[in-house]
Amino acid sequence: MKKFLIFLLLVIVSISGFAAWMWNSDPDGIPVLKYKRINDVDQNENTLSVEQFEMQMKFLVDEGYSVISPAELLDAWAGKISLPKNPVVLTFDDGHVDAYKNVFPILQKYNLKATFFVVTDNINLYPDCLTWQQAREMQDSGLVEFGSRTLSNKDLTKIYSRDKLWDQIYGSKQAIEWYLKKPANFIVYPEGKYDLDTEDMSKEVGYRAAFINGYGLTHKDDKNNFVLERVPILGANSHTLLRFQLRLKGAALFSPLYKIKKRLSDDGNPEVADLIPVP
Repeated sequence: MKKFLIFLLLVIVSISGFAAWMWNSDPDGIPVLKYKRINDVDQNENTLSVEQFEMQMKFLVDEGYSVISPAELLDAWAGKISLPKNPVVLTFDDGHVDAYKNVFPILQKYNLKATFFVVTDNINLYPDCLTWQQAREMQDSGLVEFGSRTLSNKDLTKIYSRDKLWDQIYGSKQAIEWYLKKPANFIVYPEGKYDLDTEDMSKEVGYRAAFINGYGLTHKDDKNNFVLERVPILGANSHTLLRFQLRLKGAALFSPLYKIKKRLSDDGNPEVADLIPVP
C-alpha cells in the first residue's frame, strides 16, 4: 500500500510538472480570441451573456493585458513596431446586431480594440444583423475594424468553381471597402475550413492574413499567416469566467488536447473524445 501511494504521488507530481511546463512553455504565443454571440436571449455554447462578456473584458484590463489589432500583430512580427506587454487580439464572427447593441458599448467603456468578421450578404438584410450605418458608427470610434467572413458564409472547400470562390472571397472584401471606405485586410474561413485554393486566393485578392478555428496561440515564427489559429470563447454555463481564464492562459496546454479530442470525434470515437478534459 505504501509503495502504491508513493507511485501515485510520483504520477501526480509528474503530471502537475508537465502541465506547469506546458502552461508556461509558450511565452511568445499571442492569443487571438474568437467570440460569436453576446446577448441575454440565446442559450447555447456560441452565446455569452452580456454580464459575462463584460467580466472578461474587465479581467483583461485589470490584469494588464494590451488589446491590439490584427494589423498591429502583423506589423510587430514584421519588425515595424514593438508589441506591448501581454498582447491579446479580440475578434467577433458573423456580424449580428448584438455586436452593435451589446459588444460595442463595452469596448467603448474599456477602450478596447476589436475586429468584426461579417457575412456581407447579410448586412442590411436581416433584423438580427448589422446595418452598414451601424458598422460605420463602430468603425468611426477608432476601436473597431471590419474583416470578411465571405459573402454568404459557405464552406469554401466545397466551392469548386473558381469564379464562385472568387465572388465569396473577393466580393465580400469589395463590399466592405465600398460601404466603409477602408481596406478589409483580414478574412475568416467559414467553419474554419480551408484548402490551398482558399489560401492562395485570399493572398491573391490582397488580404494580409486569414484566421481559422483552433485552440492554439499565434506566433511570429508561424510559417503561414493565412492559417492563424484563434481561441474560441464559449458561453452557456455558469463558469464562463473560469473557462475564459483557462483558455486565455492555458492555450499551450489545452491546444494539443483539443486537437486530439477533435480528431477522435471526427473519426467516430465521441465516447473516447469525451474523456479528454478541455475547458
